[in-house]
Amino acid sequence: MTYHSATGPIGAEGRYWDALLEGRLELPRCTGCGHWHWPAVWRCSACGGWDHEWVEQPLTGTVFTYTRTHHPFGGTEAFAKPFATLVVTLDAVPVRLVGVLEGDEAGLKIGAPVAGTIARTAFGDAEIPALRWRLA
Repeated sequence: MTYHSATGPIGAEGRYWDALLEGRLELPRCTGCGHWHWPAVWRCSACGGWDHEWVEQPLTGTVFTYTRTHHPFGGTEAFAKPFATLVVTLDAVPVRLVGVLEGDEAGLKIGAPVAGTIARTAFGDAEIPALRWRLA
């Protein structure tokens, strides 16, 4: 992602970041064949079409995998250590998204159901939108 704080997000995924900033999750689907794309693309890899529609999605899914971070590194200054980063398979569409676990880790396992929210996190001098997951 290329993100310019003065002009906002740019690139094929710009609409994703704009929607997150407005409190929604939107993902692209090819209008020609219905194939979902994430990361966002300009041209559909399934049918070659150029047109996509952005469709709002619920923030629910299951844990595909996760990792626990115990040591600080660049970009994680805003998080208390340790913290868990989840890769979540969304319930509504065949897409996986990354976010940080909020709340108690008891019950965290692959396949656990989660619900998400959209938050903001510090990244260097900027605040960017970010997904947060809670065990459901």
